[in-house]
Amino acid sequence: MIDPLRPRHLALVATAAAVLMTAACGGTTIDDADESGGSGPTGTADPDAEIPEGLKIDFLPKQLNNPYSDIVNAGGAQAVEELAGEYTERGGTEPTADSQVEYINAASQAASDVIVIAANDPDAVCPALNEARDNGAAIVGYDSNANCTDVFVNQSSDELIGRALVEMISAQLDGEGTFAVLSATPNATNQNTWIAAMEEVLQEDEYADLELVDTVYGNDDDLESFQEMQGLMQSYPDLDGVVSPTTVGIAAAARYVSDSEYKGEVAITGLGTPNQMREFVEDGTVEEFALWNPHELGYLAGYTGAALKAGQITGAEGETFTAGELGEYTVGEDGEVVLGPPTVFNEDNIDDFDF
Repeated sequence: MIDPLRPRHLALVATAAAVLMTAACGGTTIDDADESGGSGPTGTADPDAEIPEGLKIDFLPKQLNNPYSDIVNAGGAQAVEELAGEYTERGGTEPTADSQVEYINAASQAASDVIVIAANDPDAVCPALNEARDNGAAIVGYDSNANCTDVFVNQSSDELIGRALVEMISAQLDGEGTFAVLSATPNATNQNTWIAAMEEVLQEDEYADLELVDTVYGNDDDLESFQEMQGLMQSYPDLDGVVSPTTVGIAAAARYVSDSEYKGEVAITGLGTPNQMREFVEDGTVEEFALWNPHELGYLAGYTGAALKAGQITGAEGETFTAGELGEYTVGEDGEVVLGPPTVFNEDNIDDFDF
């Protein structure tokens, strides 16, 4: 089992004891969270600037030991290795902002050059991130943004994800019925943004006969998500479907339904990984679901952080940089870099993917 207070390195450059000391030291606390403000683009980008070797790039997922985060950060580790940098993964086993503040402080005190973070709260982590920026770190959001990052690497556009989720549940319910959302944590920026995008799409005439009856939270914990799914069926015994925009939630929901009287009666869809969902597609519990390539998300985040730190980009709209084997990307509005559209997986193509 991974020690939650020990960063994972490609090269072991610090002892766990040293990290425990830095993590326990002072720095910004969660109580300072009423100061969000980011820096915004400053200076002038030099697209020809060379990325220096040895950049310290820290990845802070929402939590450790999350299968999805493991895949994303493996992509980040690959990017950092290609850039001859120093990769570190930091985080706790609980998806809380309090935990992330502790590890942001630890990364800052370790003189991190780039902090790549999937925020558990858009504001609570900002005082610590701003302090890290003052100490020289470039701040990149990925997967779930904070309101103070320099650049956000988005897995897809929020509108495309929200629309894909509605289209999948609509197709599986023949455009008519009730469904609920099983989300991660109440403050997860990405989850809330996608749910809001879903609600906007549901206003279209085409989806007038679909009703979103409830949104519940499994806190990206397998057991809690399983229990929330069970609770939904107790609260809404005639529920027609569940959309879970989190890989932990959709797998737990599918597992519950696959062994229940609701198999074949309740549609389960959302965002999941092919390896987690394969058995549920093969046994008929799940018809289709979607996701971007999480390995590529982490890979792109690693290259984005390096480009930002090197000065190839500042986060201003229209700047371009090259992300290794993924090719050229352009910074969009509000410092957003979009990986690409989500991929829909079903029995016809799921065996073409292994992640």
